[in-house]
Amino acid sequence: MRALGPTQADDIREALRSAERRSGLRFAAYLGPAVGPRRHFSERLHAALGEEAARAVLVFVDPVERALEIVTGPQARWRLPDGECRLAAMRMAHVLDVGDLAAGLVVGVGLLAELASRSR
Repeated sequence: MRALGPTQADDIREALRSAERRSGLRFAAYLGPAVGPRRHFSERLHAALGEEAARAVLVFVDPVERALEIVTGPQARWRLPDGECRLAAMRMAHVLDVGDLAAGLVVGVGLLAELASRSR
């Protein structure tokens, strides 16, 4: 896996901050391999957000395994049901498939924020 460049990392951080401002939810991203079963690992990462986990959205991407998970806390899930997360995952996967990790995350996080802000 090729490391992100500084500009790409900045773009992702800005997308996460923008999503939080727009939606009022907490957004986090993890790029890298899972330790153990992917879904379980993603859920542990989400839980590690502590008090913010209830209103948080975690996007997990393992580019080597071509894996993507979106985990939402109970408050976030109310505003981003599974169907909307699937839509964002499909859009994100399309961009990730062409090999642009940063753009895939920016697109996916932006769409999740847009969908969550509609339910605000």
